[in-house]
Amino acid sequence: MARDEYYLMVAGVGGQGTVLLSRIIGDAALMKGYHVRIGETFGAAMRGGSVHSHIRIGKEVLSPLLLEDEADAVLAIEPLEGLRRAVVYLKPGGVAVINTRKIFPIDVNFGVARYPKIEEIIDAFNKLGATYVYGDFTELAEKAGTARATNVAVLGAYARLIEGTDAPFDKETLIEAVKGRVPSKWLEANLKAFESGYKLADEQLKK
Repeated sequence: MARDEYYLMVAGVGGQGTVLLSRIIGDAALMKGYHVRIGETFGAAMRGGSVHSHIRIGKEVLSPLLLEDEADAVLAIEPLEGLRRAVVYLKPGGVAVINTRKIFPIDVNFGVARYPKIEEIIDAFNKLGATYVYGDFTELAEKAGTARATNVAVLGAYARLIEGTDAPFDKETLIEAVKGRVPSKWLEANLKAFESGYKLADEQLKK
């Protein structure tokens, strides 16, 4: 049975479809009869800047922003940005999807920060106590027809990750939400990316 409140964080950089993904998730929650509040934070108003979305879902939701250790799930379209948000917001026992395709954030490009190895990022999620899946979801999206579907490939993995849990929506509802947001000319590629992400997560969870 779905709980009364559920919170997500979507993290990436500009141009990865972070905002679109948050809208798709919000639509799915609305289809299930929940209230939704979405708050976006932009680290830089340009392509390549940090972008993350707070998504609060519940029977009654007042604030759009998450508190520390409150996120039930973190969807990391960019791995380092995902880790940065997870360290602050992911609750103990939360779930995460990690795209391993790097896009160097602005602070890394300027030498202000070091980009850790992917293995270090995965290990950090492990230390956070998260249940997670990871992979190159950008590659899956490219094979499906467009790298712009990376966010939807991540969503597909998330759909598998929450099966059997008290998340407020299911795979079918998320697919319907994708259909409602993605332009028709890109829909087939996005649905293929979704299924590829779902399959990747299914394979990892069965190991």
